[in-house]
Amino acid sequence: QGKKDFCEEDSDNIDWDTEDELEIEDTTFRDSTTTTAGYHAVIAGHGEASSSSVPAPSKFIQEFVVMGFTEDSIAKAIEQNGENSDLVLDALLTLKAIEDSPEEQPSASPHLEPCISSDDNSSDYNENFLDDVYEEDSWSSDSDFCMNSAEQFYLKEESSSLSEKEQTLLSLANMGYPVEEVSIAMERCGPEASLAELTDFICAAQMARADDPYLPEDVKPKLNHISNGGGYKKRKMFNQLDKSKKQRAIFDEETIRLPKPMIGFGVPTESVPAMVQRTLPEQALGPPFFYYENVALAPKGVWDTISRFLYDIAPEFVDSKYFCAAARKRGYIHNLPIENRFPLLPLPPRTINEALPLTKKWWPSWDPRTKLNCLQTAYGSARLTNRIRKAVEAFDGEPPMRVQKYVLDQCRKWNLVWVGRNKVATLEPDEVEMLLGFPKNHTRGGGISRTDRYKSLGNSFQVDTVAYHLSVLKDLFPNGINVLSLFSGIGGAEVALYRLGIQLNNVVSVEKSEVNRNIVRSWWEQTNQRGNLIDFDDVQQLNGDRLEQLIDSFGGFDLLIGGSPCNNLAGSNRVSRDGLEGTESSLFYDYVRILDLVKSIMSRNR
Repeated sequence: QGKKDFCEEDSDNIDWDTEDELEIEDTTFRDSTTTTAGYHAVIAGHGEASSSSVPAPSKFIQEFVVMGFTEDSIAKAIEQNGENSDLVLDALLTLKAIEDSPEEQPSASPHLEPCISSDDNSSDYNENFLDDVYEEDSWSSDSDFCMNSAEQFYLKEESSSLSEKEQTLLSLANMGYPVEEVSIAMERCGPEASLAELTDFICAAQMARADDPYLPEDVKPKLNHISNGGGYKKRKMFNQLDKSKKQRAIFDEETIRLPKPMIGFGVPTESVPAMVQRTLPEQALGPPFFYYENVALAPKGVWDTISRFLYDIAPEFVDSKYFCAAARKRGYIHNLPIENRFPLLPLPPRTINEALPLTKKWWPSWDPRTKLNCLQTAYGSARLTNRIRKAVEAFDGEPPMRVQKYVLDQCRKWNLVWVGRNKVATLEPDEVEMLLGFPKNHTRGGGISRTDRYKSLGNSFQVDTVAYHLSVLKDLFPNGINVLSLFSGIGGAEVALYRLGIQLNNVVSVEKSEVNRNIVRSWWEQTNQRGNLIDFDDVQQLNGDRLEQLIDSFGGFDLLIGGSPCNNLAGSNRVSRDGLEGTESSLFYDYVRILDLVKSIMSRNR
């Protein structure tokens, strides 16, 4: 029997240059107790000679090989701990944590080699992309099972002695999240929040800077604490919890909370208990109407700031899972009417099997997903899908729970779908276009690479969601509309208005990406638009004089629409979540500047 190679040295295609929160079920070990409960030793003793001339690794060793650990490190971990799956796994994870923290390595166990993730970044990506990748890349599919924190080792405690709340806290701590941030997330999200919701909140709230203000040095876990006794583990966890109370005041000042369910003022597929009404301040009334989108799970204070600069209008939070088969949590601040909305018809498919019917034949009964997570600019690698195939086909019938959990975690993380027997695949750009409500081939061709298609789509509007909000404009502007589209991306707003049957008389589009500008102009020509498309590549070109010229030429703007194009506002950006103070996310202030200028010029011309 030949050895199965579950850890190939291919390259992964990963791109974290996204402006979205990471909509995933966390794929690291949420609870090492759950993950390892099914492991069983199947050999009599380590080092037993094989009768075959070609030695084959035991199934016990293969259990860890499939996770990406090297056989040498597995063998040494077994030598230290025997064939106890829990202890071996803890040792391997700790070794990986030691590797990821080289400055702490002398204080850890020097006689064991750490798990090595030897796969390099894909050569398909240019140097600019590689500069943007987080140095630890803790979400890379190269390191699917290699934790970046030694908390997995020393915070493990018998779950039977903890309350449900403590178990949740411990699970998240085991995943590498600081305990004080976990406790804040649990307080903010409520007792019914799932692990996925809590991890979303934590990722969005973290400011990943070198000197993180949310995680002082004196409460950061250190690897040299591993040698302490078992009682220390629980004491340290709750000492951190006590210290976290001092941090909670940071969030108490925020007035904007995320609703649950995230349906805003109503969605066409869900009933609303009572008619929702709102009153806008007089200075915010349109026309011109304005509409601003940002990721819902933004860092602390971002939504309060956006609201304050936009007339203190409360955001309308909507998850696009109520409009299509993929989640996309967004907040919208606008002065549009909220009565008499209507959806685009036909309604798009709202489950994975309806949207991708060919997957239904191969969908295993143990995969409960009906919705995809948020469509990112990132996509899974061929190496990962091959690893999943090998992991599943290694068993007759349904794989054991531990393998199911691994596969489901990866599928949720990377939005993988079943395309054959034991085969998963990433979504194709054409499929992402469909899920986001764009016409087929909207981003295809014209010199646009596959990577650019994923990037552009991952940073776009979900057309059906936005169209539902904009539908009130159809009766207000029966003769067509003039639009100022700021940070237009691939034209999600324009596509939404066109699909609603609203004539586009004049569109002034501001978008710095030449790729995206080409996509919008190509769509404009292919759909035989009769109006005028004027594009700018720099928002600074829209000063008072230029805006006055544009307004004089066609009578003013009816709608200003846009959103932040920068991942400083995104929960999944672990490099520079600087909120509205980021280098590019400060473009929000340009949106406010231009809105004020347009309102001022138009009021003078009345």
